[in-house]
Amino acid sequence: MPARPPVPETPAERIRIKRVYRAARVSDGKRILVDRLWPRGVAQDRARLFNWCKDIAPSDGLRHWFHANPDHWQGFRTRYEAELATRDDLTRELTGYARDDVVTLLYASKDEEHNNAIVLRNYLRGWLRIGGEE
Repeated sequence: MPARPPVPETPAERIRIKRVYRAARVSDGKRILVDRLWPRGVAQDRARLFNWCKDIAPSDGLRHWFHANPDHWQGFRTRYEAELATRDDLTRELTGYARDDVVTLLYASKDEEHNNAIVLRNYLRGWLRIGGEE
């Protein structure tokens, strides 16, 4: 197995996103699935997860709303950030992992520009900045 690349300096830089369908790499660090539903066609051993944090995913209602209204990206972001604001315990847990290692948030969506992992990554990075850990 190739040597692991150096870990970025700040915890905020250590939080990354990736589609769960892409091959796992040593550089992924802690691989955490952040979708509420298990991705179709992905075997558990192939996913190589550190954790499946389904409770940090958007609520079922918000997920269904966004699926029916994909052109409402800004509305989805705002609503999901409001949900995240009520989950300090999970936010603390995920940012805690980034203090020591790279954290790769995994998602299944085909849309690589509009998905919950993007919102979550940005939210977690903001949380770390507010806490002075950037």
